[in-house]
Amino acid sequence: MSIIHQHALPATFYDRDPALVARELLGMHLAVTRADGSTLCARIVETEAYLGPNDPACHAVAGRTARTEHLHGPPGRAYVYRIYGMHWCLNAVTLADGIGSAVLLRAVEPLGDVAPLRMRRLAARRDRDLTNGPGKLCAAYDITRAMDGTSLQSGPIQIRHADGVPDAQVRVSPRIGITRAADWPLRFLVAGNPFVSATPRLFAVTPYSP
Repeated sequence: MSIIHQHALPATFYDRDPALVARELLGMHLAVTRADGSTLCARIVETEAYLGPNDPACHAVAGRTARTEHLHGPPGRAYVYRIYGMHWCLNAVTLADGIGSAVLLRAVEPLGDVAPLRMRRLAARRDRDLTNGPGKLCAAYDITRAMDGTSLQSGPIQIRHADGVPDAQVRVSPRIGITRAADWPLRFLVAGNPFVSATPRLFAVTPYSP
């Protein structure tokens, strides 16, 4: 089956524990439809779970605001926000409407021609540098705030079913770039994949255990 004809993961896939969703998103395919109608695809290789208002690192701690409106649901929607005033980040909203939990897509492995990605990531020296971070992948695939709140089943950003990643190939570490709940092991990655973002030197990386 071609990537284009794979079915999008249903909203029920996301209406579960964000940590489980984050782990099971590994290996799934990100498909982004551009203004010209073409679709660019990638394999998800790194994610982070943000659990909701009881997670100090989650935006839901601030409550339901204009910025976090789409973080609060319903499940299976895109939550896109800007960090450092310059980089967009893409999240898949999880759990029931009103909770405010999500999974951050941290890195993807491009599938197909990378030339369109290079046009948007001129600073990338190697192919692996095109999408090995949440801001990088959004820049490469032209994901912006305009896509915030769109359906991951029928919108311009879709996450489509593909072969998953066996437990033996999954590693877990603390989340990157946060100061609160910084030790929570909620980052999931495909072991040995060159498109995974760099792990801080002192981080413990452990095998995944269901």
